[in-house]
Amino acid sequence: MILSMTGFGRGEAQGNIYSIVTETRSVNNRFLEVSIRAPKLVSLRDQELKEVVRRYLSRGKVNITITLETADDGTAPIVVNPSQANAYYTLLNDLRKTLKLRETVKLQHILQFSEIFDSNSEDTLADEEWDAVLRSVDMALQQLQAMRMNEGTELERDLKTRIENIAGTVDGIEEKSKDRIPQERERLRERVYTLLNTDEVDEQRLELELVLLSEKLDVTEECVRLRSHLKFFKDTLDSDVPGGRKLNFLIQEMHREINTIGSKASDTEIARSVIGMKEEIERIREQIQNIE
Repeated sequence: MILSMTGFGRGEAQGNIYSIVTETRSVNNRFLEVSIRAPKLVSLRDQELKEVVRRYLSRGKVNITITLETADDGTAPIVVNPSQANAYYTLLNDLRKTLKLRETVKLQHILQFSEIFDSNSEDTLADEEWDAVLRSVDMALQQLQAMRMNEGTELERDLKTRIENIAGTVDGIEEKSKDRIPQERERLRERVYTLLNTDEVDEQRLELELVLLSEKLDVTEECVRLRSHLKFFKDTLDSDVPGGRKLNFLIQEMHREINTIGSKASDTEIARSVIGMKEEIERIREQIQNIE
């Protein structure tokens, strides 16, 4: 079974403090590239998250977005630091006395110093919250993988159909090529007699030229290699191992053999068949760019 590199997944999990939502999106890419957007509490451990992704995927550009939400219980996100507030109050009073100012120290003066407040949130996630993040990410990746498998099934069906079309065309070309060889031999013999206008022809030299002509017209070897590539292509589609790179290599080899067949078989019908195979190859090439 093959896997598409395009997909989407969403996962949700509940911790003791946070509700975690993870969304994953992936598109085709030559290698595995993981990008994570998350709050600082999570992004500090993004290497662990990337290891989780690697357990599911081997290729593709993957974007992961993680959000943390807390219930609004009316609690302020910051608290007062009493020691800092007292220190600044004392400092301002000392300054007032030094400058012999009559104005008293007021709250608005102390509020100018941000150090009197501390964040009400923790610097790191508790183990229970991190476990919830991992559950959310795991769920999103499972959904992503399921979508990639579904799209891969459709791609596999389409690719096998096109491979069968090429295989059928190859059989027809090989038969036409075999029929043309004796026809071309006879045509060449007649041309030689006509040009020389005599029956006195070096038969040995003529037979040599006919053999060379036959070798140039014979595409049996190319057809055999092309069939071999088609078989390996189908075997790779049926394999459980991701084979996108291997399929790319095989499609290049198929294109090479088809080009050779087209250059050797100087026949209108065969030329049309070659063009048809090239069109199928290009469609296959486009499709396999999205295979893992």
